[in-house]
Amino acid sequence: MNTRLIALDLDGTLLDDQKRLPERNRKALEACVSKGIYVVPCTGRTAAGIPEVIKEIPGIRFGITVNGGMLVDMQEDRILDEKLLSPQIVVEIYELLEEYHVMCDAYIQGDGFSERYCFEHMDEYAIPVLVQELVKKTRVPIDNMKEYIRKRNCMVDKLNLFFDDKDQRAQVRGRLMERGDILVSSSFPFNLEINGPGASKGEGILRLAQILGVRAEETMAFGDGENDLSMMEKAGISIAMENGEASIQEKADYIAPCNNDAGVAQMLEKMVLS
Repeated sequence: MNTRLIALDLDGTLLDDQKRLPERNRKALEACVSKGIYVVPCTGRTAAGIPEVIKEIPGIRFGITVNGGMLVDMQEDRILDEKLLSPQIVVEIYELLEEYHVMCDAYIQGDGFSERYCFEHMDEYAIPVLVQELVKKTRVPIDNMKEYIRKRNCMVDKLNLFFDDKDQRAQVRGRLMERGDILVSSSFPFNLEINGPGASKGEGILRLAQILGVRAEETMAFGDGENDLSMMEKAGISIAMENGEASIQEKADYIAPCNNDAGVAQMLEKMVLS
């Protein structure tokens, strides 16, 4: 079966640990595009958070963003499909989080927003420097996020939570999962990510494949973190990174070399480009 769509997680997968795109990966993506294959960033980030070095590769047009909450046509700056959180649910989550020491960002219509105090004191939440730099580039500081959501009264793409205390993170995760009306995942040991029903990366692959006329068995996915688990389950061919979590590797069809060694390119050269 020919592969017609390749979905790629970014952090820890396509990008190295310094958030850079290895040259070997870039060349492999260009070669896949030249073969008529859809190359699709599949990320917890918004479309604006996808590095320009990736979006500038000719032929990379579509993106699965905010963990499958949005399917976007980056060429036409158009949303193809979305699975979002209601403002009422988001306000309820912010109220729950008032009991904890946590930074909670909201993505709305592709833009990121942070509580101003948290934005200015990210060190308090044990956020690594490279992640802080990304947050500073992609967030708008707001004085009171709960009231901002209440007044704006619009659907929310995703929530991203940062914790400095693992016990608090575990408690919050348990309480959120009890709701039953949201999806809770993680991409780092210090965060939680909250999406609306149906918003997973795996479902995003299937929804985009249907739009593009690609069969599920013609898809391939690369990932390394917990929020990539649904990709391992849904894609026609699933590939976990050597540096990825054990739970992801157990679900994958293949294991790729480390992200710092251009593992994506090494697998594409063997499986797609040879």
